[in-house]
Amino acid sequence: MSETLFITSQISLPLAEIEMEAMRAQGAGGQNVNKVSSAVHLRFDIHASSLPEDCKARLLARSDQRITSDGVLVIKAQQFRSQQKNREDALQRLAETIRAATVVPRQRIATRPGAGARQRRLDGKKQRGKTKALRGKVDP
Repeated sequence: MSETLFITSQISLPLAEIEMEAMRAQGAGGQNVNKVSSAVHLRFDIHASSLPEDCKARLLARSDQRITSDGVLVIKAQQFRSQQKNREDALQRLAETIRAATVVPRQRIATRPGAGARQRRLDGKKQRGKTKALRGKVDP
């Protein structure tokens, strides 16, 4: 097995930076759940990693509940019955999370509303004002 996790063509992580621990899975599964440690807890310290600084900042800025206040990304994989498949699933989910943080968001350019949009807005306001004026008391 490779000692490196490939994220993109430019970014790869040594597996030494990723801490994985096997534990018993939760939920239904019969006796197998009670005696086999098939679930995997993956812990990845973002601050201590070899990721580029801009990628680290975007990863930490995400509103992801899996990232602790210390900057550690925790992924729990327990979908499969075998520990090896859960390990691969956890590594794949880590790679997808980091890959999503490598995308630089486009800067929004502020624009002003066009003349037609302004006119439609004013027409709507006038119509609403007329509707409200009709709600007044009627003079006999």
